[in-house]
Amino acid sequence: MGKITVEALKDVNLDIGAGDFVSVAGPSGSGKTTMMNIIGLIDTPTAGTVLINGREAASLNRRELARMRREYIGFVFQSFNLLPVLTVFENVELPLTIGRKRGGRKENRERVEYLLEEVGLADRRSHKPAELSGGQQQRVAIARALVTRPRIVIADEPTANLDSANGERVLELMQTINREEETTFIFSTHDPDIWKLANHVVFLRDGLIEKEQRR
Repeated sequence: MGKITVEALKDVNLDIGAGDFVSVAGPSGSGKTTMMNIIGLIDTPTAGTVLINGREAASLNRRELARMRREYIGFVFQSFNLLPVLTVFENVELPLTIGRKRGGRKENRERVEYLLEEVGLADRRSHKPAELSGGQQQRVAIARALVTRPRIVIADEPTANLDSANGERVLELMQTINREEETTFIFSTHDPDIWKLANHVVFLRDGLIEKEQRR
């Protein structure tokens, strides 16, 4: 910021295991978003090393980074980032189309249908994002993040726009996928319900890991 250097994260040393259900908690400005963006290969750290599945992020070129983000990581953004010209079904299916994931058209459609049913939006499959509430758009974004069976899902406040019933439904779905598909989930959240479910909670303050809890 001008001549002032802002250290979003300082001396952070964090080990997340395959299949972990992680909650990253902390007040606004604590460094949560920066940490999530670095783990998701969106931001590049100015120092230190990021290893994902044994590969150092700094050693990957732009194409390799894009491929890893596309095939290995699922994102749930607070801003949803749905494409307005596509239907709910098409938005969820899009990562399968772009990534050319193995599996036939029938298998891919079944995966989309399963996730839309699980997030309670099967009856909205032909609607456009503008025809949905904020909570419904959030659920579409969650289904899209899960559709490719990613090894890691990074979610920024995934239940923030949901009522308690739909929030519970989404968390149950994520727990099921975490258990059955061994997907690693990393949440940035203020939701204590997610803290309770997590087997690994990281508390950030002023760019530092203030405390870690493992269960």
